[in-house]
Amino acid sequence: MSQDHVDAAAPRRSIYRHALAVRLTHWLNVLSLTLLLMSGLQIFNAHPALYWGDKSDFEHPLLAMTAADAPDGTGIGVTTVLGHEITTTGVLGLSFSANGRPVERGFPSWATIPSYQDLATGRLWHFFFAWLLVLNGAAYLAYALASRHLGRDLLPTRHDLAHIGRSIRDHLRLRFPKGKEAEHYNVLQKLAYLLVIFVLLPLIVLAGLAMSPQIDAGFPVLLDVFGGRQSARTVHFIAAWTLVAFVLVHLVMVLVSGVWNNLRSMITGRYVVEEEEASDGR
Repeated sequence: MSQDHVDAAAPRRSIYRHALAVRLTHWLNVLSLTLLLMSGLQIFNAHPALYWGDKSDFEHPLLAMTAADAPDGTGIGVTTVLGHEITTTGVLGLSFSANGRPVERGFPSWATIPSYQDLATGRLWHFFFAWLLVLNGAAYLAYALASRHLGRDLLPTRHDLAHIGRSIRDHLRLRFPKGKEAEHYNVLQKLAYLLVIFVLLPLIVLAGLAMSPQIDAGFPVLLDVFGGRQSARTVHFIAAWTLVAFVLVHLVMVLVSGVWNNLRSMITGRYVVEEEEASDGR
């Protein structure tokens, strides 16, 4: 049962869980990451294939989204992953326009900004929100360090790490913390947030910078780190979709643990904690 539908008789109290700075940077991240993904898919559609190394090996892509002709002459979408072909008609490789006509493109129009193919505009959107994400992230880190939010709320303690197995089991059973434990992030949240903040997002940004000829001219070591511009593009793509997977899991957890309670805490900062039931011996 979610926290939005707890027993009315259960004791509950409201706490101030998220500071204004955390809430503002959170929603700016939501905006930036959404538009970065959609504009990034627009850019990818200009050449919907990935390679490893410094050059494009058109005969041996790691991933490619193309359109082909079926035996009956109809068009189909084909996604090739490490040499294995998968029919993805209607979604990848070949999708359909508003009037039902088949269109050859990597990702469908509803997933990109702009919806029509326009590489230049897609890049403008992507670069603008990339810098907004970086500046927003820098502001969040400055606040986290100055307010001790990082050490107090995000760094797992020895107690947290010692009980990580129990936390995993509780999540799989959709059992969520109550009482004192619900006042703070659990160990899985802490580890996931740290991974995103200090590994995934920096990796995405650095791989994105490595694809820029101007940045490469000033910092050629970036290409050495990633093993070439095409490798950097592949890392950027994989890291971006790993971040999407994190967001999807995050949204599922929000839904099953109490939609309104979680949403309210990210809008007003207030979070309702359900107290643990007293044992029979108390």
